[in-house]
Amino acid sequence: MKKLTHLDKNGAARMVDISRKDATVREAKAEAVIVLSRAAFKAALSGNAKKGDVLAAARVAGIMAAKKTSELIPLCHPIALAKATVEIEAVKKRHAIRILASAKTTGQTGVEMEALTAASIAALTIYDMVKAIDRGAVIESVRLLAKSGGKSGTYAAPAR
Repeated sequence: MKKLTHLDKNGAARMVDISRKDATVREAKAEAVIVLSRAAFKAALSGNAKKGDVLAAARVAGIMAAKKTSELIPLCHPIALAKATVEIEAVKKRHAIRILASAKTTGQTGVEMEALTAASIAALTIYDMVKAIDRGAVIESVRLLAKSGGKSGTYAAPAR
């Protein structure tokens, strides 16, 4: 069984020492899916919802969140991101919005948390922008899709 790297030998939380790791190109992709009512879905896609352009706000919020991940997740290292993107897809049959976030750096630690944070905050922003129409909107999943670089190698999530 692998040990948890953020715990010391006594079980206390700690920030992992990455000072001896080589800087390598690291990239991660994550997704979040939010399911909306028909009315909220229509408003989100319209670009002119009561609070403004829902999808534009979600994209910007996700990118900003990726840059602030170490301020939100206590044991994350501050990372100089080379790239952060948030793409949004409408899943019309389900009245859902799929958020695809990516993060990239050349550094000593991975960017999985940055991609996951971007996807999560983009989904929360969509909820915030449409909650007047649909308080029952559900963020049904947030997951890592892929990562590459670093000592632990690559990861690709199984298809769903």
